[in-house]
Amino acid sequence: MARGSTRPTSRDVAQAAGVSQAAVSLVLGDKWRGRVSAATAERVRQAARDLGYRPNLAARNLRLGRTRTVLLVVPALTNEFFAGVYTGAARVAARHGFGVVLYPSPAGIGPARDPFASAQAALDGVIASSMAADALTEIRGDQLPLVMLDSDPEGSLGAATVNLDITDGVRQVAEHLLAQGHRTFLHLAADVPSWTFEVRARELAARVATTPGTTVRTAHSALSIEAALTATTTALAEPGPHPTALVCDDDKLAAGAYKAIRRLGLRIPDDISVTGLDDLALATALDPELTTVRLDAETVGERGMQALLAVLDGRTPDAGDIPVELVVRGSTAPPHAP
Repeated sequence: MARGSTRPTSRDVAQAAGVSQAAVSLVLGDKWRGRVSAATAERVRQAARDLGYRPNLAARNLRLGRTRTVLLVVPALTNEFFAGVYTGAARVAARHGFGVVLYPSPAGIGPARDPFASAQAALDGVIASSMAADALTEIRGDQLPLVMLDSDPEGSLGAATVNLDITDGVRQVAEHLLAQGHRTFLHLAADVPSWTFEVRARELAARVATTPGTTVRTAHSALSIEAALTATTTALAEPGPHPTALVCDDDKLAAGAYKAIRRLGLRIPDDISVTGLDDLALATALDPELTTVRLDAETVGERGMQALLAVLDGRTPDAGDIPVELVVRGSTAPPHAP
């Protein structure tokens, strides 16, 4: 490079790529589509890499009036699913020069300490799980560009929503169990006021009702293994037809159900089939391994960040729910005759 050890500038990149400085700004600011060709954009990026060019983010942020910082509001940092959401969001954010700050709202029922004196002054936007929506008003996050995850699209607080196709996931579970011959169901439902869990309960009841002679009983549990153990023990001790299939709202509840079933001297799946929803690492640590619905948490994070970037740029985010997949393992089988 002609300037020796001097830090390369956008003008150097423009000269090396044979384009204008405006074109360099468009490409490195990821605003080139529809303005310069893909070949030109790649030539600019290659020239920047060859020169070791790094944009002056501080100057650019001052010019744009942005901090290039996004807040991700989740119920808890210890939840494996939300760790995946963060990974996906941070990956997309890094490609666009943004940082992601995590803000936990434990159990989705109350905010943690506000990490910013003024959220509006410190953030460009917010991505929030519906399970942690209560935290938004506390940090005034609902007054910023906002994308909601797992949220009712008809009543969302956000400018955009990103959802997994939970309806289809529950449909796959119900059809799998019905095809095996199950007719008496116990639903271990998460005792959390959240749209995503309302969908699970509503869709399970609707799908099972399509087959004559079926029943669904519901037991509610907090989102913990011990709470699920207690709720399952109580529900299976109640009089009435013994359920042959236990449908759990997530894998952690299924783990608690496993403990209860074993303590009652029952066998999985011989006496009762069990399903989860998440496909956490826990699902294959259980014995037998758990039949569950695989939710791609990293894709949720990626799509959430992409939607927020679109909102910030005045574009319409991509529509459509994220597909899910039933993973059949050893915890489900046809019911044995009484």
